[in-house]
Amino acid sequence: MSDGFVRVATVTPETIVGDTVSNAQAIVEWAARAAGEGAQIIVFPELCITGYTCGELFFQDSLQRGAIAALRGIAENTRELDAIIFVGLPLRFKGHLRNVAAAVCHGRILGFVPKMNLPNYGEFYEARYFSPGPQYPETISLPNGEVPIGSTLIFSCESIQGIDIGVELCEDLWVPDSPSTHASMSGADIIVNLSASDELTGKASYRKQLIAMQSAKTYTSYLYASAGIGESTQDLVYSGHCLIAENGRILAETRPFTGNMAISEIDTEESLKRREQMNTFQENYEYDIVPFRLSPVRVELSRQIDPHPFVPSDSSHLRARCEEILDIQAYGLRKRLAHTKAKTAVIGISGGLDSTLALLVTVRAFDILGLDRKNIIGVTMPGFGTTDRTYDNAVSMIRTLGATLREVDIRAAVRQHFIDIGQDQDKHDVTYENSQARERTQILMDIANKEGGLVIGTGDMSELALGWATYNGDHMSMYAVNCSVPKTLVRHLVSFYADYYGKENEELRKVLLDVLDTPVSPELLPPEEDGSIAQKTEDLVGPYELHDFYLYYMLRYGYSPEKIYFLAKNAFADLYDEETIRKWLKVFYRRFFAQQFKRSAIPDGPKVGTVALSPRGDLRMPSDASAAIWLQEIEDL
Repeated sequence: MSDGFVRVATVTPETIVGDTVSNAQAIVEWAARAAGEGAQIIVFPELCITGYTCGELFFQDSLQRGAIAALRGIAENTRELDAIIFVGLPLRFKGHLRNVAAAVCHGRILGFVPKMNLPNYGEFYEARYFSPGPQYPETISLPNGEVPIGSTLIFSCESIQGIDIGVELCEDLWVPDSPSTHASMSGADIIVNLSASDELTGKASYRKQLIAMQSAKTYTSYLYASAGIGESTQDLVYSGHCLIAENGRILAETRPFTGNMAISEIDTEESLKRREQMNTFQENYEYDIVPFRLSPVRVELSRQIDPHPFVPSDSSHLRARCEEILDIQAYGLRKRLAHTKAKTAVIGISGGLDSTLALLVTVRAFDILGLDRKNIIGVTMPGFGTTDRTYDNAVSMIRTLGATLREVDIRAAVRQHFIDIGQDQDKHDVTYENSQARERTQILMDIANKEGGLVIGTGDMSELALGWATYNGDHMSMYAVNCSVPKTLVRHLVSFYADYYGKENEELRKVLLDVLDTPVSPELLPPEEDGSIAQKTEDLVGPYELHDFYLYYMLRYGYSPEKIYFLAKNAFADLYDEETIRKWLKVFYRRFFAQQFKRSAIPDGPKVGTVALSPRGDLRMPSDASAAIWLQEIEDL
């Protein structure tokens, strides 16, 4: 266990129908192999000790006794493995056969969970052999003592927080009211499913969707192992489809017919954090707890930690996701324009990423409303730090998109302001920089008043998180379309627009690509001697991809700096060393806490993703909260 992670495995050994001795041997061998790769929760298929396709043989005393003997052997021969293991078998209880999952750990049989929903339709006829239940725990006598049996058991690890395991079997998942739903609402954060799902055309895809959705609805990790080759093919074929899901994401799976084991790490803290935040996830504690112990171990992650959690990662749905995000922004602006009956939209265009996205969104909103794009006033305001490159891109973009270009050179006005307040023009301090930002905002506001329009904000969520905005300067607007779009996503959306819409407008595509290639900068300091940008934001506050990563895991899950540091080291192992990650993590927390007063006074804007900073919505945070304990944790890393 490392920072909430535990390695798990779902396994399908090759079964020999009716041969409990051989099947038990295969289970022990595969359990040892999985444990050897660090798995501490290991799940095998439904009725794997006997085979699912035994038919009338289930009624044979020899098979029933062989199954119990095999289970005892499995427990004994996995005694030294530091893992809890789930296997399936038929079990006689109170005069009826039950299709059960048995949990074993360190040589002990911990308990039995019976299948509650027995399919008896189509190719299935389990009700011919088995009876459901019992639902509430009773006990069954075995040679090693009394063992609980019931569908309302949760296996809880006493030595590691976050390992509380609920169990269901195959059909239990497919019914409307699944046992895993009740188990999760009673404290289970991991669900194991021992299954024997036959393979049909298209069924694997549906099964995968079902498992992903159930893990999402229940805020659990879902471990699924299904019967495979070796089962009788008299009428059906089984593929051994194994899956591991976590809160709606498939982490690992075997391709049907081609693999025996899926193995990955699950983040138990993620489920706990999601439940903390969801007040509609109501718990009832009607389940009985069966304790066990595992050794806490540090886990080297084999799973991929996405370094860009805000950016759409599924390339097959890339266009749909980007269009959706742009629509959220544009329709938010559409409503505000229609409500205020604004005649124009006024945007300061710098030639940078943020103002580029804001202009693209505004054009989209005007097109939706059927308004003339010429009523979009793109204002370029050259100052002391403006370079030819960004100026040319700004002008070209405004003209190419059919908006109205207006140029206001701010240098003379700012020089007069310096005289008025006694600021030395050669002193390039915060006053020098912020005076330019506030002059630009004043110009935009006054043009909007003059033209009966709205000032469209361009600042993004990453800048808000870091406080990288001039208070009452670029911090202020009349509607902020980018306020919940982080910098990494801004870049991605502009790139998408260039790729998909630039095909029809080569001049626009060329400009957008150059904007993407331009260093991020507020351009408030004079350029270098060669005319290039002197003030590069990421040199000053750190890489935005790191800050967006920190922001996502801090607000989405409430993770500690230690956990975020652990995740970042894995996500950015090939890009940044540990000291660099720690350095900018400290900057992030220091700035995030110190700059909340700016976020407490931001204008309206649409929420786009799961993380947002609106003081009216997602982030009700005091402006004078102390960052001391977070910063100390970073010092102690």
